[in-house]
Amino acid sequence: MIRKTLAALALTLLALPAQAQQLSLGEISKYLNSIQSAVGTFTQINADGTISTGEISIKRPGKVRFDYNPPERALVMASAGAVYILDRKLGATADTYPLNQTPLSIILDRNVDLTRAGMVTAHQYDGTATVVTAQDPKRPEYGSIQLKFTGSPVELRQWVITDGDGTKTTVVLGGLQQKDLPNRLFYIDPELEKLRN
Repeated sequence: MIRKTLAALALTLLALPAQAQQLSLGEISKYLNSIQSAVGTFTQINADGTISTGEISIKRPGKVRFDYNPPERALVMASAGAVYILDRKLGATADTYPLNQTPLSIILDRNVDLTRAGMVTAHQYDGTATVVTAQDPKRPEYGSIQLKFTGSPVELRQWVITDGDGTKTTVVLGGLQQKDLPNRLFYIDPELEKLRN
């Protein structure tokens, strides 16, 4: 009996440092709200196993831009409540979707609050990072986003978007740097105009 008690106590003590590393939902929300305007590099792993790289620009609320490196010629941008997907190889049209129908809207919201009822479906520490899975509680059918954060200081490292049909897209961030970005960077019309000329 004493041996079992000591073993249980040892396991509890071993678990304490890992638990202490887990970031609270409040800390994560505060960090995401602190990102006003930033740039960084990304690596995207698609559902079919293909890999793309590029630069990400974020301006909260509601704006993000993914510029893909060659040989890709794609641009994905969220602005004015919509997501635009532009494949420059295919010409001057963009597929458009409402931003609020994508899990990305959760982190681009004006006020990120992961403590809202029904938003977070999982919150754990994997040994190196805090992992949070979130969905829009009003629109769970649009999928979820799994976010991975490291601490000291808090930093967003990766997200995995699972869309409504179960397709997963992973984005690994190379580190976000605060940078003042003009709103015009997130206008789709100039990008379409470039393709027409």
